[in-house]
Amino acid sequence: MPASQPRSRVRDRNNVLNRAEFLSLNQPLKGNQESRSSSRKQSGQAGAAGAQNTNPKERRQSQQLPEEDCMQLNPSFKGIAFNSLLAIDICMSKRLGVCANRASSWGGARSMINLLGITGHGIPWIAGTLICLVKSSTLAGQEVLMNLLLALLLDIMIVAGLQKLAKRKGPYDINPGLLDYLTMDTYAFPAGHASRVAMLSKFFLSHLVLAIPLRILLVLWALCVGLSRIMIGRHHITDVLSGFVFGYLQFRLVELIWMSSNTCQMLISIW
Repeated sequence: MPASQPRSRVRDRNNVLNRAEFLSLNQPLKGNQESRSSSRKQSGQAGAAGAQNTNPKERRQSQQLPEEDCMQLNPSFKGIAFNSLLAIDICMSKRLGVCANRASSWGGARSMINLLGITGHGIPWIAGTLICLVKSSTLAGQEVLMNLLLALLLDIMIVAGLQKLAKRKGPYDINPGLLDYLTMDTYAFPAGHASRVAMLSKFFLSHLVLAIPLRILLVLWALCVGLSRIMIGRHHITDVLSGFVFGYLQFRLVELIWMSSNTCQMLISIW
């Protein structure tokens, strides 16, 4: 050990890089370190200033993950098909809304179209059914009228519930009328008038003996009422079509729970 220490010292003395004039090669100067640190600080400050000057939207876009960008740029086929059909529905409904306001192309016929829509409203039909039920004296007539009243009440409740779930607005910003608020028909999907006239027309065609011209007029009346709701800008095309479907389903439901003559007489006696 004592012999190895002098040998190491001799090697250090003979090493040229340990001389004073070559120390700068082994150890970096402080000035270089300070200059590098100052340049780093300046570049950091410049980057921060540039980040502050950038638009917030660009910052958000830069912070988005690649997966999110891929999801936005590559949607599913079902999403594309649904959005395309929805856009077509809105565009066609706006074009058919020729009586949406007084400034529309058919604005002068708005009052007549509204009058046609009232013929499919629930309040006049319920009031007329009650009046006919009071004046009816036959058991068969009372049975039909009681089931018709049940169908009208079910239609109002089912449509109101579906509209509350969907909460779809119409193609135009049109406030519902007083009769619409009474029947809770405040949203667009499904169309309450369309479901009601579809249910009524099917009900009358099944339980009343009508001539062929009257049957044709009944179907045309249901179609015209549904079209009138689109013309005044209250519903979309799909709202009216779905209303026709729900009206037929309500008719089938009433047929399943059809009240017999004895049940109707019992309810009338209680009333």
